[in-house]
Amino acid sequence: MQEIKLPSGLEPRLQRRYEKLVMSHLRAASPLAAGVKSLPDKGKAFAATQGAWRFHNNERVTLPALIEPLRVCGAEQVATTHAPFALLVHDWSKVALTHNADAGALTHQRDVGYELTTALLVSADDGAPLAPMELHCRTADGFLSTRTHVREVSHVDQILPTMNASRDWGLSKPLLHVIDREADSVGHFRKWHQSGHKFLVRADDRQVLWNRQRTRLSAIRRALGRGRHFRQVGEKGGASYQGRPATLFLAETEVVLDRAAKKKINKRSTAIPGVALKLRLVLVQVRDAADRTVATWLLLSNAPREWATSEQLAWCYYWRWNIETYFKLLKTHGMHLEQWRQETGPAVARRLLVASMACVVVWQLQHTDTPQAREFKDALVRLSGRQTKADNPHTAPALLAGLGVLLPMLALLEHTDLDTLKEFVKPLLFRASG
Repeated sequence: MQEIKLPSGLEPRLQRRYEKLVMSHLRAASPLAAGVKSLPDKGKAFAATQGAWRFHNNERVTLPALIEPLRVCGAEQVATTHAPFALLVHDWSKVALTHNADAGALTHQRDVGYELTTALLVSADDGAPLAPMELHCRTADGFLSTRTHVREVSHVDQILPTMNASRDWGLSKPLLHVIDREADSVGHFRKWHQSGHKFLVRADDRQVLWNRQRTRLSAIRRALGRGRHFRQVGEKGGASYQGRPATLFLAETEVVLDRAAKKKINKRSTAIPGVALKLRLVLVQVRDAADRTVATWLLLSNAPREWATSEQLAWCYYWRWNIETYFKLLKTHGMHLEQWRQETGPAVARRLLVASMACVVVWQLQHTDTPQAREFKDALVRLSGRQTKADNPHTAPALLAGLGVLLPMLALLEHTDLDTLKEFVKPLLFRASG
C-alpha cells in the first residue's frame, strides 16, 4: 500500500480519524450502500459511522487543511517526472445531490445540486493523474474552497486566481494550464499571459490574423489539410476515442489575436482593446481505424517550444480527459458520490477531499511498475471480480474494488485466524457439494 499523507493542521485524534476514513474509501461502493465503510476491527459499524459523521461536520476540519496532504503528494510525484513542466487541468462538474437543503439551481431551476471546480495535477510524461490541487464547491449558501478568501465568480474568472495560487504549492516545475473550450476568451488569454502563466486551451472557430490576413481557424485547418501539412503522431491506433483505437494527426502554425475582448458591463457588451498576442495554433485530427476524422481540436497555446513540441502539446490536451476519469471514479465508477448521505455542502466537500486521497493512493499504485507491484495489482483485479482489457489490465475502478475486498479481509485476519475461518466455511461447502 502507498503511504497516506496526513493533514498537519489537525490535532492527532482527527488525523487518526482522517486516516481511517481514507482507508474506508479504498473500495468501490454500491449505489445502494454508498456510505462510509466500516472495517471489521474491534470497533462497531455504528461507531465508525458516527465518527465519520462527526469528522465531516466538524468545523475545525477545514478544507485548506484537507487539501494539504493532496498537494504534498502532488509535489512529490511531480519531482519524479522527466518533462520540464507539469499539467494542471481545470474543469467543472455537477454533483446531483438534489435532496440537500443547500443544493442550488445550476443551469436552470430544475437542475439542482452542487457545482464542483477542480484543478487536477497531471504528469506531462504520460498523462498519469497525480493529485487534485484545488477544489471549490458552489452551494446555494455560498462558495466553499480549499483556498481562503475566495469569492464566487464565473468559471473562467476562477482560473487566474488558481494560477496565481499555484505558485505557492511548492512544485519543482512550472505548470501548463489545460482548459477546455469554455475558457476560449481573448481577454483572459491576455491576463494569463501578462501574469506569466502558460496555457493550452481548446478554441472555438474564432477569427485570428494568419499570414497577415484575418482568417477563421476552420479555414486555416482546411488550408493546411489541402497542403498535406498534417502528420501522424505516434503509432497508428496509439490513442483511444470513445473506447475505440484512434490515431492523432496534427499541423502547427502561428496566429495572432489582435481583436478587442468583449465583456458585459451593466448588461451591455463592451469592447476592451488589448495588445496583440502571438500564439501557437496546434490543429489535431482524431482519426479512427478506417482513417475517418471523428474529432478535430483547435488548440491555442503560449507554451514555448523549448517546453514542448507540437506533438507533446497534442498529447497534453489528449490527457485532459483524465480529469473526467477522476470525476467518474468519484461518481459512477467507484465511490457513488451522488448517493452520499451527507446533508450539507461543507460535509460533502470534506468527504470529497478524503475520498480524493483514496484516489491518489490508487493512482500511485496503478502507475507503479515494479514486478512486486504488478503481482499485487493482478491479485487485486482477481479479488475485484472485474473483467479488464488485455491492453489495460489494471484500471483504477478495478484496483479500488480489489482493495475494498482485501483491506477488510486483512483486518478480519488480525482478529480471526485462517483455520477458524475455514471451519466456518466447511458446512457451507459440504452442503454445496452434497
